[in-house]
Formats: sequence, structure tokens, C-alpha cells
Amino acid sequence: MSDLRRALAQIEAIRGQLARATEFRGYDPPTLAATGVLAGVAAALQGAVINTPARHPGAYLKLWVGTAALSLALIGIETVSRVRRAHCTLALPMLRSAGGEFLPSIMAGLLLTVVIARNSAPEIWMLPGLWQVIFSLGVFSSCRLLPRAMFAVGLWYLSTGLILLAGGNGAYALSPWAMGIPFGVGQILVAAVLRFGHWEANEIS
Repeated sequence: MSDLRRALAQIEAIRGQLARATEFRGYDPPTLAATGVLAGVAAALQGAVINTPARHPGAYLKLWVGTAALSLALIGIETVSRVRRAHCTLALPMLRSAGGEFLPSIMAGLLLTVVIARNSAPEIWMLPGLWQVIFSLGVFSSCRLLPRAMFAVGLWYLSTGLILLAGGNGAYALSPWAMGIPFGVGQILVAAVLRFGHWEANEIS
């Protein structure tokens, strides 16, 4: 019985190694592009409804945290479905591998938001920049599983986040487009890289 357990453990370890070395094809480009459009819609909604976000930080956070949650739900549902089709027997190890790369940045962003909202409300202006910097770290971590051009997307999010932070608590710190443009453009770039990066890989192979 111990030999059987050892053999099963070795098989599981091999599957895990294969998952970490295989390009992840679970993300759906149209769904990711849709989340970019969703960011633009949220920005327009903020501009129409929340005139002074610095005075209404709760409404601002509800809008953007809700938008992020909806985007993650859409991506998650479609990803699980696609992984089962694209990776078959490696579906579960591939999901674990992809989740292990990006989940820490999501959790860090969520916890940072809670801490600043509860203990440093005047510093909420920093959140858009911090969200983008943290998101860039998740993108960089995932690059080994995705087409090489995804590195440029990580640079996009890192650059926009640092620019916002460098601008300080000015008139544009909580502008709707401080979130709408970086995430709107960024998610469409992600979709394009996945669509054409996978296509090029198929052509080479």
C-alpha cells in the first residue's frame, strides 16, 4: 500500500511540474477585454454619480471594489470552463499553478484596501496607484505561464501606478479615469497579448 501511495505521489508531482512548465491557456481574451470595458463603464458611472470622491470614500470604494469583484467573477467562471477544455487531465494542477501566481497580489490589494480605508482614510487617494502597482506584480508573476509579451502589460500597470503615486494628492488623484484608463487599456492589452500570443505559438508549433 505504501508503494501505491508513493507512486500516486510521484504522479501528482509530475503533473504539478508539467503544469508549471506549460503555457496557461485558460484565460479567455474576449472576457478579459470585457473587463476593460467594464472599467470604462465604472469610470463613467463615477464621473456621473460621485462628484467628490474624496468626500465620499465609501461610495468610491464600493464602486471600484465591486467592479473588481465582478471582473474577477467573470474571469474565474470562464477560466474554469476553458481550462477543462484546454488542459484536460492537467486542469486542476494548471488552475492551482495560475492561481498561485496571481492570488497573492489580489489578497494583498484587498488587505491593503481594508487597512487604508479603516485606519488612514485621508490616504485613500493612494489606492488607485497602489492597486495598479500590486496588479503589475501579479502580471509579472504570471508571465512564465503566459506569452512573453505579457511582460509589457506588467510594465503598463507599473508605470501608470507609479505616475499616479508621483502625482500626489492632487485634483486628479481620484479622477474616474485614474482607474478607467489604466485598467480599461490594460485589460484590452491583456486580451490582445493572449489572443495573438497563443496564435503565434500555434503557428510556430
